[in-house]
Amino acid sequence: MIINKKIVLGITFFLIFSFIIPINANIDSPRKQMAEGVSVQDVICRDVLEKVIRTNGMPACVKPETIDKMFERGILLTTKVTKSNAEITTVPASSMSIVNFYVTDNDLNKSHRAVEVVSTQGLFEFKVNGIPIQGPEKMIETGYDTGQFYLKLELPETVNGKQISQDDIVLIKYLDESNLSGVQSVQVKSIPLTKTFAEIETSGGGSRIGHEFILRLYEPDANRDSRDEDKISISQLEFRSEGGIKTTLANPKFDANSNYLIETGPNTNIFEVQIKIPRQIDDKTIHIGDWYEIKYIDRTTPSNSDEKIIFKGKIG
Repeated sequence: MIINKKIVLGITFFLIFSFIIPINANIDSPRKQMAEGVSVQDVICRDVLEKVIRTNGMPACVKPETIDKMFERGILLTTKVTKSNAEITTVPASSMSIVNFYVTDNDLNKSHRAVEVVSTQGLFEFKVNGIPIQGPEKMIETGYDTGQFYLKLELPETVNGKQISQDDIVLIKYLDESNLSGVQSVQVKSIPLTKTFAEIETSGGGSRIGHEFILRLYEPDANRDSRDEDKISISQLEFRSEGGIKTTLANPKFDANSNYLIETGPNTNIFEVQIKIPRQIDDKTIHIGDWYEIKYIDRTTPSNSDEKIIFKGKIG
C-alpha cells in the first residue's frame, strides 16, 4: 500500500496542534464575557486555567500556581463564589452616582403581614475598583411577604482622589448569614458602570429638527402587568433646550404618534414613543447646535425617593 507522505504529515501536524491548543481555547476573556451580559458567577475559563475574583470585583482566569501569589499580594477576593439562596439583581441606575439593586432572600422575611426594613450592618460589603465604600444603612422590602429588598447605593464622586468613570467596577458582596445550613454563603455581583445606567435612548435621527425618531425608556417599575403592554404618559417626560425652552413631550409640537410611551411587549420593561423635535416651541426657535435634554423622574422606587433619568443631546 502506498502512503501519501503529505497526508501523514498533515495528520501528524493536526494531532500535535490539537494537543498543544486546548479544545476550548477560543473562550472569550472574562471582561469580554461580562460585556456580553455574562454574570461573575457564570464566567468560564479554559481548562488549563482557574477562575478567581480580584478585589476590584472582576473575575480573572489564571494558572493554579498564580493563585497563592495573588493572595499574598492582597489582590484576590476569593477563588470561588459560594452559591447562596439569596439573589442580587441590579437595575439600571439613573446617574453615575447611583446603583439601584434588589436582594431576594426569603430568610429575611420574618413578618408576613408587614413591609420589613432590615439593617444592612454585617450583611454587605461595597467596593469600587477594590476600594471599600460606604453603603446604605437599611434595605426595604418591596411589598408584603415578597422576600425581595430594595437598596440604593449612592457612589462617592471620587475614590482615592480619582473621579468615578464609566470604566469603573462596582462590587456588591452579600454575606448570607441566615442560611439554614448554618454555613455563611456569599453572593457577589460585579457591575461595570457602563451597564448600570437607566438610559433614555434615541434611534433614527434624534438630533435633527423635523425628523421622526424613537425615544426609548427602560423603566421596570412601570411594568405592572406581565401579561400585557404597560404605558407611561409622555407628559411625564420634560423637554428643555437653549433659549429658556421648557415643556413636556405632550406638547403637540412634538407630533408624537401616541400620548404614551408603550411597552415593546409583555414584561420587557422597555417603553417607546415616536416623536420629532420641532423648529419652534411656544414662539421660541430651536437652532442647529443647541443643546437639549429630555428628563424623566421615576417616583415609583421602593425607597420613595425621586430618581432622575436624563438624556442629553445636541441639535445636528
